[in-house]
Amino acid sequence: MNRRWLDTFLAWYFVCVWGTGFVATKLGLQYAAPFTFLSLRFGFGLLCLIPFALIARPAWPKTPVEVGHILIAGLLMHAVNLSGSHYAQYLGMSAGIAALILSLQPLLTALFASRWMHEALGRRQWLGIGLGLAGVLLVVWHKIDVRAIGAGSLIAAGTGLVAITSGTLYQRRFCPHVDLNSAAVLQFGASLAVLLPLAFAVEGAHVRWAWQLPAAIVFLVIMGSILAVNALHTLMRHGQATRVTSLLYLTPIVAVILEYFTFDVVPTMLTIVGIAITCLGVAMVAWGGTDATEIAEVAD
Repeated sequence: MNRRWLDTFLAWYFVCVWGTGFVATKLGLQYAAPFTFLSLRFGFGLLCLIPFALIARPAWPKTPVEVGHILIAGLLMHAVNLSGSHYAQYLGMSAGIAALILSLQPLLTALFASRWMHEALGRRQWLGIGLGLAGVLLVVWHKIDVRAIGAGSLIAAGTGLVAITSGTLYQRRFCPHVDLNSAAVLQFGASLAVLLPLAFAVEGAHVRWAWQLPAAIVFLVIMGSILAVNALHTLMRHGQATRVTSLLYLTPIVAVILEYFTFDVVPTMLTIVGIAITCLGVAMVAWGGTDATEIAEVAD
């Protein structure tokens, strides 16, 4: 029962923070381009994590192979994923649409997990994944028709989607028991080492300072990259990968609502219908299996 309530809290915390993160990103990108913004984000993240690591003394990886696995997972989940999703918004994609495209992760997770991690899904769960995909395609296809987004932003968002899916499953497969605190230090450091040179070479590392920029960075680092990512990996350790990542279908709701109040971006009726379909899909994935105990523990 205690674990069930913990998983429920972690699940809703992740959904709310992950959805809010798209809007916070859109705010921060008004003052710094993506590679520059992410360099500031990971730099601040290291400033937060290193003192904590010195005090808490988490377990560190013992072999170069283990370090390599952690770095690969981190670069996929942080550097590549966030670069893609940030550039999608920087190139004009709305926060809600970016969240919807990235919410395709449960579909890719199901395909990868059933093929390489031997996680069997029931027919109702596959139907739920398909409904979630249909809802996303409904909204994205409508936006393409009205030329609200371009090919560049779609490619960027797609790159982020593949990176976060493969990175999450890679960490679960090759370093499932790694200490998440020490892993975050290594992954943030590697991401900063990759993105900082890109910030200077591609964007000139130009920053327009205003209070909104550090506010967005503080929220994204502490509430998102540290706490929400740890919540996701904790849930992954407790339950089936597809059921856990199906929670991502709910993040566009948060993003669309906050984007409406923050940037006055009014959702269309097709957007609302698409979100309703994705909600139905995630419910079918979460509650569609045959193991009642596991479902109650992971998705209640």
